[in-house]
Amino acid sequence: MKGAANTSNKLDPTSFMTSSFIRYLVMVQKELLEQARSYKLLWVPLVFVLLGIMQPVSTYYMPVILEHAGSLPEGTVIDIPMPLGAEVLAQTLQQFGTLGMLVLVLACMGTVSGERLSGVSAIILVKPISASAYISSKWTSMLLLAWGSLAAGYLASWYYTGLLIGETPIVQAYESMLVYGLWLSAVMTITLLFSTWLRSSAAAAFAALGGALMLTLLASLFPKQLGWTPGALSGFAYQLAAAGTPDSSTLSAAVVVTIVCMLGSISLAALQLRKSLAAE
Repeated sequence: MKGAANTSNKLDPTSFMTSSFIRYLVMVQKELLEQARSYKLLWVPLVFVLLGIMQPVSTYYMPVILEHAGSLPEGTVIDIPMPLGAEVLAQTLQQFGTLGMLVLVLACMGTVSGERLSGVSAIILVKPISASAYISSKWTSMLLLAWGSLAAGYLASWYYTGLLIGETPIVQAYESMLVYGLWLSAVMTITLLFSTWLRSSAAAAFAALGGALMLTLLASLFPKQLGWTPGALSGFAYQLAAAGTPDSSTLSAAVVVTIVCMLGSISLAALQLRKSLAAE
């Protein structure tokens, strides 16, 4: 009877799920600790904050900057119409879509490939850590970094835009941030997938940036045919920030497709990691 009881406890699915979740949380803590030790938790949000502040400040002081540039003829009158606060927020998201995305991809490009080259991943996965928990923990830490940086930078931009140019409704800024955060999450997922597939961190970054650019370009060139794809999310975020009214059904479809694609990419990355470690 005691042996049967011990066997039932070992096979208890509840205790198995609890222990798996605990291991997952431990792995997430490990990833966040590594980000803190490499100062990614400091400098990546700082870059987003600087980008967020730079847009409203440069827009507000642009006439003064041009006036003191020294290359204009004497007596030139500079009259630049001040944009709306919502337009400045949309321009901030565009800054995040270029420099901000580049910083995030460069910060996370060696998440898996770097540990595979150093042999750390093989050591970790020898312990009772599954490939799914390993990939999921890295994905979670990457999303926390991306969302935290985006929130810090966008909040700074919203504050200085209201201070210098004009107030923008917080709900409008919040909705645009959520949609753009989902797009950044998709880019981080692509980065993790290529970091699992490719040995080189630089190749993973190049492939992730190229894939994100292709998705965005195709969605902008064919908005009616590909408006439901993840690449259209950045455009929807710009519209929401600029007080636009995107098609709700197309936006909902893009959100659902993006979430499904991210979950599929995470599963594919875990499967690829198992195959790679088995081959090695």
